[in-house]
Amino acid sequence: MASYSLNINGKQLEVAADPSTPLLWVLRDHLKLVGTKYGCGIAQCGACTVHLGDVATRSCMLPVSSVGNQQVTTIEGLSENGEHPVQQAWLEVDVPQCGYCQAGQIMSAAALLKSNPSPSDADIEGAMNGNICRCGTYVRIKKAIKLAAQNNA
Repeated sequence: MASYSLNINGKQLEVAADPSTPLLWVLRDHLKLVGTKYGCGIAQCGACTVHLGDVATRSCMLPVSSVGNQQVTTIEGLSENGEHPVQQAWLEVDVPQCGYCQAGQIMSAAALLKSNPSPSDADIEGAMNGNICRCGTYVRIKKAIKLAAQNNA
């Protein structure tokens, strides 16, 4: 076990974990931040997406020892009351069905809009590629991202 001081959602938090423990399990099991979901465990589905700095990152394969001093933002830290433009657009467009993948989808979309406030369809498709939705809400996801980009301007 090693001790880590992690910057999670703007707070400095201390955890003791094996250096190879994926950040996902540190978030969920050690810090009880359960909004980030376990999907595939091999960084292919996107359910575990968090922001590392401003970059959408799959937390299921990222060892806690690799985080260092970088800011980690989870779905719980995106906004206090669900008022982030992406979260608002998600509700307005009625994106979720089962909802399991939505935290990862929202985190990927928020990272895209932070780096590219006016994304093209190709930009959206590229950024969201690899975020799997078993319910197939991809059309609504793209519509919500466009709405969030428009409302964020």
